[in-house]
Amino acid sequence: MPDEHPPPATDTEAPATLWEQQVVGERWTFYAERFDKLFAEGSDVEGEARFVDAMLPRGAAVLDAGCGTGRIANALHRMGHHSVGVDKDAGLIAIAQQRYPGVPYLACDLYQLRPDQLAAVGAPTQFDVIVLPGNVMVYMAPGSQRRVLAGLATILKPAGRLVAGFATDRDYRPSDFRADAAAIGLSVELRFSTWQMDPLDDGSGWAVIVLRAPGASAAAGRDANWAPASAWAQGAGAPPPSP
Repeated sequence: MPDEHPPPATDTEAPATLWEQQVVGERWTFYAERFDKLFAEGSDVEGEARFVDAMLPRGAAVLDAGCGTGRIANALHRMGHHSVGVDKDAGLIAIAQQRYPGVPYLACDLYQLRPDQLAAVGAPTQFDVIVLPGNVMVYMAPGSQRRVLAGLATILKPAGRLVAGFATDRDYRPSDFRADAAAIGLSVELRFSTWQMDPLDDGSGWAVIVLRAPGASAAAGRDANWAPASAWAQGAGAPPPSP
């Protein structure tokens, strides 16, 4: 793939995603009920949300990109963040809006997402974290991933993070994701094999990759008393008292 930034997409250019090609409308309810069943069985269906929450101060702006039925955006909302869910599948968005009316949801292709569309549903237009959970990257239209990532990068705050989790055995590989990230100026910050932060190796069936945008975080330096433990050991003073 070339390293230059792809041009902006137009409303007529968005190709059909693999989701559209492989999942038909009558499976919307089946998809939603699958996670209901997992929750009832005691499965962890909010690991992605906890992973993202651990990176953020309260009240951060988070985009759940490819949100499906809205479970992650809703979980992040309950954790105290300004979350919004976006998905091209209007049927899934309708389920999300019905289930979680307190969270803004938008039916829109990530290939074409614009800040004014987010503002129209009362959502933030710049984000501390954009999360693409649940194989969103591998269900995009083949060859569209870099363009989508480039568009999402424009709505990341300085030093914001983009987090994606997807299976490693599809046509779009973690190495492709890293190459696309580098081409648009995002750096790989962390890599895991699960949302519970298990290490990633060549045999991992799942990858969770955290990208970082350039710039200084607005959260940096908020606590003037903070110092790393290594600094205390070097005589920088005792740790500040716990709040």
